Amino acid sequence: MNNPEPIQTLDAALSAARAPTDTRYAWYVVFILMLCFTMAYIDRQILSLLIGPIKKDLGISDTVVGLLQGFAFAMFFAVMGLPFGRMVDTRNRRNILIGAVFFWSLMTATCSVAKSFGSLFMARMGVGVGEAALAPAALSVISDYFPKERLATALSVYSMGVFIGSGLALVVGGMVIDVVVTQPDLHLPLLGQIASWRAAFLIVGLPGLLLALVLYTVREPRRKNLLRDAQGQTLTPTLREVFAQIRLRAGSAIGLALAIACMAMSTYSFGAWTPAYFIRVHHWTPGEAGVALGWIIMIFGCLGMYAGGTLCDFWQRQGKRDAPLRVGFIGAAGTAVLFPLALFMREPSVTLAILCPAVFFQAMPAGSGYAALQLIFPNQLRGQVNAILGFIAVLVGLTLGPLLPGLFNDYLFRDGNMVGASTALSIGIAGTTAALLFRAIFNPYKRHYAMMYGEQ
Repeated sequence: MNNPEPIQTLDAALSAARAPTDTRYAWYVVFILMLCFTMAYIDRQILSLLIGPIKKDLGISDTVVGLLQGFAFAMFFAVMGLPFGRMVDTRNRRNILIGAVFFWSLMTATCSVAKSFGSLFMARMGVGVGEAALAPAALSVISDYFPKERLATALSVYSMGVFIGSGLALVVGGMVIDVVVTQPDLHLPLLGQIASWRAAFLIVGLPGLLLALVLYTVREPRRKNLLRDAQGQTLTPTLREVFAQIRLRAGSAIGLALAIACMAMSTYSFGAWTPAYFIRVHHWTPGEAGVALGWIIMIFGCLGMYAGGTLCDFWQRQGKRDAPLRVGFIGAAGTAVLFPLALFMREPSVTLAILCPAVFFQAMPAGSGYAALQLIFPNQLRGQVNAILGFIAVLVGLTLGPLLPGLFNDYLFRDGNMVGASTALSIGIAGTTAALLFRAIFNPYKRHYAMMYGEQ
């Protein structure tokens, strides 16, 4: 395959307007996959409310907590995403999702019996292995159920799982933790005596095992927008051909990956450390912090996500090829301004009020950012491209997001009560960088979009 660009144009002509006709079922699939994403984020986020008990039980620092929340999960999430992405492009995606949900839920429950930093670190790595398959498979499936003019909205609804999961983890998890941490050690069948706070991992991990069964109701969709040869035959690209296609779109792909990674960094910084800010600085209980932040995340995160997706699709229908990037720029700029402003306020009520629009803007680019990559790559590459995107997003976002505030606490401010300033600084850096990256790739993205659909 020496000249991949004309193949894209030919396939666009052959595959146009092949959207599934069962719209209701397509939205059902989005809803089920959103539940999976929600469960994934609950499993990730719950640890942020257990910082105090974990530090006391295991005798670790804020920096090490940042490693548990970020690097322990991110290490295998990033690495395993690459082979999973290849599997998504060549095998049954529904079955991959079932195995992934079951495994990460089991590993979350396993965190409840970790007796040391090392064993908890390993369990968190296991959660990362399972969750690595979710995004490549889910994004590929949804892209085959919707036309490009509605894809950003569909992916935004799927991506609401980030904010629903984070919010539920804070609201429900905070209330549960307020109860269990005040109880004496628990005696459970098979597990014996465990510290009561560990029960939180069981409570959030076990429902995922049931969700894996629900995934059997999802049908594997017919693949569309396939890569074809000059005679119109479907191709299964080799890894060399995959990277050749990525190089054709390098300006867009690299910029998008880094911008999305920076937005992920801002999200993980906020989720990992803002509860600790209210607990340490304003002396709230985990339940009080969880309920307040959880409702803000769920309401304004979902509103921002939906607004970003519908705005992107509106601009898409108007013929604006750079529609996803415009949404990304607006969201990143709002994030860079509003989060530091909120976290430097003295009154917690004012902080919460400003966090509402801050979370709205932070959520805007998520669905449209994912859609941006789907729109410029053929079907057989989407799982692998999404995995590479996930690899970069994890290395930058999920590692640095929780880690930077911990580092700033321990080594810059040398004061755990400066967690608000540390988190504000981290999010400000991430949001500003993301805005600059989105704006820098407007022109190359428009060229790559036109290449994919044969437009002049």
